Amino acid sequence: MAVKTVKKARDKRILVIVESPAKAKTIEKYLGPDYTVKASMGHLIDLPKSRLAIDVDKNFEPEYITVRGRAKILKELLGDAKKADSVLLASDNDREGEAIAWHLRNAIVAKTDKVPIQRISFNEITPAAIKDAVSHPAAINESLVNAQKARRVLDRLVGYNLSPLLWKKVKNGLSAGRVQSVALRLICDREKEVETFIPEEYWTLEADFKVGKSVFTAQLVTWKGAKPELKHEADVKAIVDLITGADCFVQDIRETEKTVKPKPPFTTSQLQQTAANRLGFTSKKTMQVAQQLYEGVNIGSSRIGLITYMRTDSVRISQLALDEVRTWLGEKYPGDLPEKAVEYTVGKKAQDAHEAIRPTYVHYTPDDMKDHLTRDQLRLYTIIWERFVSSQMKNAKTRTVSTDIKAGDGIFRIAGTKIVDKGFYRVLKLLNSKEEKGSAYPSLKIGDKVEIDKFHPEQHFTQGPPRYTDASIVKTLEEKGIGRPSTYAPIISVLLDRYYVTRSNKQLVPTLLGRMICDMLVEYFPHVVDTAFTASMENKLDEVEESQVRWPDMIREFWGPFKDQVDEVGKTLESYKGSLDEPTDLVCEKCGKPMVKKLGRFGFFLACSGFPECHNTKSIPLAKCPKCGGDVVARKTKGRGKEFYGCTNYPDCDFISHFKPINQDCPKCGQFMVEKYDKKNGSHKACINPECDYLHSNDDEGEDSEQ
Repeated sequence: MAVKTVKKARDKRILVIVESPAKAKTIEKYLGPDYTVKASMGHLIDLPKSRLAIDVDKNFEPEYITVRGRAKILKELLGDAKKADSVLLASDNDREGEAIAWHLRNAIVAKTDKVPIQRISFNEITPAAIKDAVSHPAAINESLVNAQKARRVLDRLVGYNLSPLLWKKVKNGLSAGRVQSVALRLICDREKEVETFIPEEYWTLEADFKVGKSVFTAQLVTWKGAKPELKHEADVKAIVDLITGADCFVQDIRETEKTVKPKPPFTTSQLQQTAANRLGFTSKKTMQVAQQLYEGVNIGSSRIGLITYMRTDSVRISQLALDEVRTWLGEKYPGDLPEKAVEYTVGKKAQDAHEAIRPTYVHYTPDDMKDHLTRDQLRLYTIIWERFVSSQMKNAKTRTVSTDIKAGDGIFRIAGTKIVDKGFYRVLKLLNSKEEKGSAYPSLKIGDKVEIDKFHPEQHFTQGPPRYTDASIVKTLEEKGIGRPSTYAPIISVLLDRYYVTRSNKQLVPTLLGRMICDMLVEYFPHVVDTAFTASMENKLDEVEESQVRWPDMIREFWGPFKDQVDEVGKTLESYKGSLDEPTDLVCEKCGKPMVKKLGRFGFFLACSGFPECHNTKSIPLAKCPKCGGDVVARKTKGRGKEFYGCTNYPDCDFISHFKPINQDCPKCGQFMVEKYDKKNGSHKACINPECDYLHSNDDEGEDSEQ
């Protein structure tokens, strides 16, 4: 009997429950044989999708059920918990993570109240952080759970009342949400500004000046003591005629020195913005790659989480991390190490629940990680590493020399900047910009005579407001207090998935459907899509988290007026069903009836008007195939669902284009045009024919291009 008792005691272990298998795999390597680490795969218990499941008459109490398809996982975890000595709930340290832990605790207690259950949290997945968390378990934060519950109930009440209204009045499958609808409004409002903007012509004048053998270019900055008004080509020609042949000399040289401070380490929104601008990542991709770096990657025989938690609004850094980076800098860049650690102010709106995003180990440099990371992982890790390390280095110093050239009644100016003290720029590679590398300036002195070699008049048009990109919409949402670090990427994804918004050259463009939904919500539910109102609701959720407000009271204040408005609009709003359908000249090849252009879940398509007798549908032809004369239509790749354009006669015809065809023939060769974007030409139209060099800039028509 004694032998059996000993064996049974050895079977008893401490069960640690995390959210993802990757995280479980990493953590299990840090804890000894007394620990078993299992993954919940996110939420196991939540509101049902099929109904409201909120009892509005009983303090808005939610009705939770086991998530469909997750019963097996929950059963296994409950079985493991019953066999364990104790359970440590280690889901993410935020509202959603706390709610996951709360539901798991309740489920375990319902099965057995004999197993001790505690909560552990950590900001990074490293041996030291995990062992420290395990040695300091705590109780579940009920206020954090209440904030998540309030957010979930609030979103459910809005979504499950507005969405059915859209199904009834517009078309099935639509949705509206508390935060997504506000983001949609921002994008639609910006599109109206883009469309109503009227570009104005203006000109600039540059000139090449020679002094000895060197030539430099300067721009006209004043004319007769004032800023030049160059509205038309005639204005420029008049000045050129007056200056031609005039004596030119260096009138003034000014030197200014500037101190450039390093930027603080990344918050979630700053990481998404920088990854979008520097790496071309969408917000969704940034968070997916960051999650991989956080949960752990294999470094030789060990597995390590390379960055801290990636959902944060704080620039705070732990003392341990500061000590480590200062030690590393003292060894590698001793001349650029400040006497004291650099401190950054946490924003007033920040919850400050987590540190800034930083590498867990500074000595794991990007160069060291090249062989262990994918290309995307390495690029994202590099900007996180560079941003953090540079944030604790000395300021850089630059010297700008501005030289004024007197030419008749005009002043031409050239300015150049040189870095005189690199400071934190020494560690920047991927984050370096042209400005940070400096620009040359000519070696001149006051009184030097110069000659005009050539004039360069150039026509421009004023640019309207740019459409939102992933980076700029995230920045705007953060500035207006809408959403939180965990929601920026999902907001954009939902708008794209619902076909309310499409991406065009990295810009977010509202669809006809998106604009219709937005206009309807603005007219009938202005407070729901009001940025100030939405921001105030976010603040109230924060107050719930801080135990300053009871969550049912917060919901009750919103619910009454909102429900009255939903009921009223449901009675009075006319139906828009079928309003987006368009007749076409195309004929159904199956029954001979006309085809109709309809809007589906993934955009417009062609459907037979003989439905339901005839179910024929097909993609809308965008152009004629240059190879076989068939129709070119939009298609999507398997897996990621990336859009491309191919011939309907595939596999007999293998024509493919990654650029969207437009309804316009090339004036040079007659083949169809496509929309393109590159840094050199901006947003433009180009011929699909590789042997044709025709290119037409959208700027020529005053159209908006990506900024």
